[in-house]
Amino acid sequence: MKKIVSIAAFFAACYFTAAAQDANLRMGFQLSPTFSLLTTDENVINTDGTNLGLKMGARSEIYFRENYAFLVGLGFAFNSGGSLRYDITGDTWQRSELPAGVLSPFPAGTNLKYSIQYVEIPFGIKLKTKEYGYLRYFVEAPVITLGFRSQARGSIQYTGLKEENIDIKREVGSLALSWGMGGGIEYSVSGNTALIAGLGFQRLFTDVSKDYSPDVDYLTNMTSIILHMGVMF
Repeated sequence: MKKIVSIAAFFAACYFTAAAQDANLRMGFQLSPTFSLLTTDENVINTDGTNLGLKMGARSEIYFRENYAFLVGLGFAFNSGGSLRYDITGDTWQRSELPAGVLSPFPAGTNLKYSIQYVEIPFGIKLKTKEYGYLRYFVEAPVITLGFRSQARGSIQYTGLKEENIDIKREVGSLALSWGMGGGIEYSVSGNTALIAGLGFQRLFTDVSKDYSPDVDYLTNMTSIILHMGVMF
């Protein structure tokens, strides 16, 4: 995984360096709070809490018409995931080294919390309006994001027990593919520099968790709401 992340970072750095020579390029940074949750297609495994996370990284816009651009970026998504409540006995997280005293399988009513970190490479299209005073309005759609899991921690809670900060990297898929969309405003500060604020939506195509056998086969989805905050140059 470290090699994959290093290669992605290398090619992204080469791209940004080369593209910086293009007059139709804008570059910037985002620092965006996120709210994410997990859902499943099993009616006995239900959402039981959201995660407050953060996306940060670099983004670029390559304009092919005056107000139309391709988006590409490289960044990190911290503390993605959420909590699931198992209303039946749960035979999961068996690949991980669990603390002593944890029952296996987990009893009904167990809460499992996922906290996942991804390296993300988003691609998309941005459309924006003409400038009204200091403001422009924009829409980003669709945005396809390729994610590489770099870390995953979890916690287990049921009656009489609570264990946190467990390494569950083996329980989470190494690749994550998602789609999303968003919109907001650009506030011009000076020249080409603008502050960005908006709201976005992101949902995974791929399964967050790994199944153990054909008898344990359910899909775990992740949905995120993103409060876009950033600056473009």
